[in-house]
Amino acid sequence: MEKLRRTMLYVPGNNAGMVKDAHIYRSDSVMFDLEDSVSLSEKDSARLLIFNALKTLDYEGIETVVRINGLDTPFGVDDIKAMVRAQPDIIRIPKADSADDIKAVEVLIEKEEKLAGLKVGTIKLMAAIEGPLGVLNAYSIATASKRMIGLAIGAEDYVTNMKTKRSPGGVEILFARSQIVTAARAAGIYALDTVYSDVNNEEGFLEEVRLIKQLGFDGKSVISPRQIAPVHKIYTPSQKDIDFALRVIEVIKEANEKGSGVISLDGKMVDKPIVDRAERVIAMAKASGIQFDEEDDK
Repeated sequence: MEKLRRTMLYVPGNNAGMVKDAHIYRSDSVMFDLEDSVSLSEKDSARLLIFNALKTLDYEGIETVVRINGLDTPFGVDDIKAMVRAQPDIIRIPKADSADDIKAVEVLIEKEEKLAGLKVGTIKLMAAIEGPLGVLNAYSIATASKRMIGLAIGAEDYVTNMKTKRSPGGVEILFARSQIVTAARAAGIYALDTVYSDVNNEEGFLEEVRLIKQLGFDGKSVISPRQIAPVHKIYTPSQKDIDFALRVIEVIKEANEKGSGVISLDGKMVDKPIVDRAERVIAMAKASGIQFDEEDDK
């Protein structure tokens, strides 16, 4: 079944209440942040809080992600040691600029997995690309490790490095978005978009979600539980899309049974890209919990 990563809810690693209740909002993933949202004086206590939460709380099947501090800080290595033993599903690497950044983290994770008696490869990786060098190296980052499940874009750091600022239309990050989603697709992994920080601008948020879906992103990082349901709604196939996809699958089945090499639907040729899109619509609908009549889902 298609794995949904439509929403990844940011949770500050030093906020005990949010950490405890992170799963109740039913985002596809929750990301406990040990990096930017935690002050220097609270790094150690936040790490301990997330360690204990992951070891003791039941997040009811919600994918767990921890954004560690970089290895260029005094906290990155300790984060890795603790989080491997806490066993989140994914460790998210911040500010990835090259494949070497991924490989350096992987070496430390493998060492800690062995020390903890875990199967090597248990902990998966995601990289956040937040600077121009990382954007240019996106594909090598995406393919740096078999543990890699996705790339994410961090727009605030990126636009700062580009000596500009965010605009409502996002033209200043269009190249970065396109580069990252293309690299992710080429590598066969997921692509997640950046956060939309103005939680009160619902229409602007919806416009951005529609844009990133059209660009090909699998989902979006969110900072408020209020943003989860709208993203899920936009990413859930409509009944019209589902009905068309089922018709495509049916005409392909009929053509195969008849040995026909020319396939058409509503007067238009049905070729492989159309079939692939139809199959993805069906997979996304099933993953979203949409039920089909048995006769339509053969």
